[in-house]
Amino acid sequence: MPEKSLRLVIVTPEKTLLDETVSALSFPLYDGGIGILPGRLPLIGRLGTGELKVQQDGAEKLFFIDGGFVQVRDNVVTLLTNSAQPADQLSVAQTQQELDTLTQQTPTTDEGIKQKLNQQLKARRKLSLAHKVK
Repeated sequence: MPEKSLRLVIVTPEKTLLDETVSALSFPLYDGGIGILPGRLPLIGRLGTGELKVQQDGAEKLFFIDGGFVQVRDNVVTLLTNSAQPADQLSVAQTQQELDTLTQQTPTTDEGIKQKLNQQLKARRKLSLAHKVK
C-alpha cells in the first residue's frame, strides 16, 4: 500500500525549524523547481532561493528558503538551508527597504557586481512572497 504522507525536516544553522508530517511540497532547486509527493525515489539536490510550499492537512504553508541542500529518502525530506522564514513573518516594508538599499549600492569589482545581482534577486523573490501572504 503506498504511503500517503512525508516527513519534512527543515534545518538551519541555528535550529530545526520544522519536523512535521506533510502530504506534498514544492521548492526551488538551483536549476529549477521540484514537487515532492509520497513514494518519491531518493534524491539529493542543491536548493535554490525562493518559495517553499507545503501541503499539510488540506492547508498550505509557505516559507522563504535561501539555498542549501535537500535529501529525499524513505519518505523523509530533509532541507538543510542557510535560512528559512515562514512567509507570514516576512515584512513587505522591510524587504522593500532591503531591495532599495541594494539598488543604491555601487560595486566597483566584477565580484561585487555579481554579489549585488544575486542579493537583489533574493530580495525580489522574498518581496514577491511577502506580497503574496499579506
